[in-house]
Amino acid sequence: MTAEAPLLDETRLPRLEAWIADKAGADRVTVVDEGRLSGGAISLNLAVTLEIEGGAFAGRHEAVLRTGSASGVSASLGKAEEGMVLRAAFAAGARAPEPLFISDAAGGDDALLGAPFYIMRRARGVAAGRKVVKAEQPQRELAREMGRQLGLIHSIKPGTAGLDFLPMPEPSPGLQCERDYREWMGRFAGTDPVLAYGLRWLTLYAPPAGEVVLCHRDYRTGNYMVDQGRLTAIIDWEFAGWSDPMEDLAWFCAASWRFGQAGREAGGLSDRADFYSGYEETAGRRVDQEAVAYWETAAYLRWAAVAIQQGMRHTSGTEPSIELALTGRMLPEIEQDLLRHLDSLAGSTLFGRTA
Repeated sequence: MTAEAPLLDETRLPRLEAWIADKAGADRVTVVDEGRLSGGAISLNLAVTLEIEGGAFAGRHEAVLRTGSASGVSASLGKAEEGMVLRAAFAAGARAPEPLFISDAAGGDDALLGAPFYIMRRARGVAAGRKVVKAEQPQRELAREMGRQLGLIHSIKPGTAGLDFLPMPEPSPGLQCERDYREWMGRFAGTDPVLAYGLRWLTLYAPPAGEVVLCHRDYRTGNYMVDQGRLTAIIDWEFAGWSDPMEDLAWFCAASWRFGQAGREAGGLSDRADFYSGYEETAGRRVDQEAVAYWETAAYLRWAAVAIQQGMRHTSGTEPSIELALTGRMLPEIEQDLLRHLDSLAGSTLFGRTA
């Protein structure tokens, strides 16, 4: 399938309609293709309207069909797995889009579109980071709500039905991440001095293994939708996995995701205190400042690894894309944020010793 070819062509569309009808116990299903949605460097998102006759889903449903792009990055889940994570988050009460139908590889469903996919309800609002943070005054209530929602997500623990495909971090979340980042970076892990320094820092200061929860792992401004200042949906779950809960808080607060609002450290919305207080309302645990500082270091290294892989998707010719090329070119900026963060920890009382 080329970049210009329609996903739901004259062959795939009737097969998809029959598949949904079977899943929904419906008499008939009509799928209206409304075109591709913007964003999604790792995924392909297609706006669809489902017109379902008969069965429990009878009615008209505005939805999104989400499937994989031509290539991905090492950290991303398959789309059927992502759909199962979304289902668990929705069941936990988080403001995640409701997944309606998820393909099953064992049942041969992936052949319908040539790749795993799922269909979820469509949320209204905007997600573009620079638009979300544009308000003149700090968005304190939105920051608190993002904290509350994260606390609900973190109520999901290992052993939750349907999530047995997610691997446990070994020997600890910090050391697992250091090993993963090194692998994703390839030769850059050894030849780039900033990345080598950061990876060594992660090893030296890795916290011991502790509580593990479901982490979104891309919980940031740009990956949630807002309508008239109110949160409508948390999206883009392809990086989800078991980890230290402080990883998500650090990612949300990293400088990379403030979109020009440098003084509003919680995602460009408000102070960290607002985000942290909302989190503590629902999470049943206190925010660990030392662990957040550690995971903020990890955040810059993770983002650097993703940028490297995105850039290589373009330069290798696998998936030529201006968006991917521009992401790859962000590496120096990410490294500068990493060094600034580590410099802020120098002489700090965190970590029980000078960082």
